[in-house]
Amino acid sequence: MVAATLPERARRYREHRDHEKSQALLNDALNAYFEGRYAAAERAAVHAMELGEKSSLHPILAASSAHELREFDKRDEYLAMAEHKDMGDATMRLMATTKFMLDQRDPEAALDALEKLRATGVRSHLGALSLELKAQQQAGHWDRVLDIVRELERRDAIDVTVAAQLRQQAYLEELRSAQDAKGVNKLLRSIPEEFKRRSKIAATAARALITHGDCAEAQRLLTDSLNVQWDSELVTLYGDCQGGEVIAQIEQAEKWLLQHREDAGLLLALGKLCLHQKLWGKAQNYLDASISVMPSHAAYIALATLAERLGKSEETYRYHQQAMQLKK
Repeated sequence: MVAATLPERARRYREHRDHEKSQALLNDALNAYFEGRYAAAERAAVHAMELGEKSSLHPILAASSAHELREFDKRDEYLAMAEHKDMGDATMRLMATTKFMLDQRDPEAALDALEKLRATGVRSHLGALSLELKAQQQAGHWDRVLDIVRELERRDAIDVTVAAQLRQQAYLEELRSAQDAKGVNKLLRSIPEEFKRRSKIAATAARALITHGDCAEAQRLLTDSLNVQWDSELVTLYGDCQGGEVIAQIEQAEKWLLQHREDAGLLLALGKLCLHQKLWGKAQNYLDASISVMPSHAAYIALATLAERLGKSEETYRYHQQAMQLKK
């Protein structure tokens, strides 16, 4: 009777021994991976699989190691070994796949993996949402980025400053991609006032409006922003809005000048507006004043334009040369 049980006991002993070996190898693989010894981690994980270990953790760890070594064909082979029906295994594999695709700047493949994860019935947990946020950023799906930020805020899972930065980035990218002034104005209506008046957003929106021919709206936007918070770079754009009531613009800019007399950007804007209105003397004075505060390529170009319109060819040439020196 004892002899009859020996093969079974030997089998169990071997299984127990192999399991202990595979556990030791898993520890070795994890330690090596987190220490950055990816080749060693891969070898340990593969050895465990050769001993008959069935857990998906081993091929996924081997895949992660191969990914870090940029051996993508091997990585994909290991991932294929991890394809099981068990939901936990599928979650692990698809999360790893998403990260790999993001590292390779393939957001559509990453989003496809996340869609497959949802199809398994897994709710969008915080880890998956964070990966989707990165994928949507890479893909340029800014509406979806805003949706995810709101969801992360609802779950109290994102820093307030980070959320604000992501929102600003999304608004900026949407404004840059707008196809016409109507699209820019539609976007501006959806942007909260606290963001709309930020200098980066106001400047990007103003440039887009000027490009698409809506200088009047650009002027209103810049005026609102500058009245709330002064920005020397932003006021420079004010001089590029020349499609509306330019005399009224000059009057507004001269009011600002009472408080910002040494602002080179404001003086440049006034010089450009006066140049547009053919107020040659005032244009010369404002542009010279701007350069005296801070020489700039734009101010010298405006002076060259003024000299050309007045028929002063030598001055035109000299101003162009000075502009070129500042652009180098």
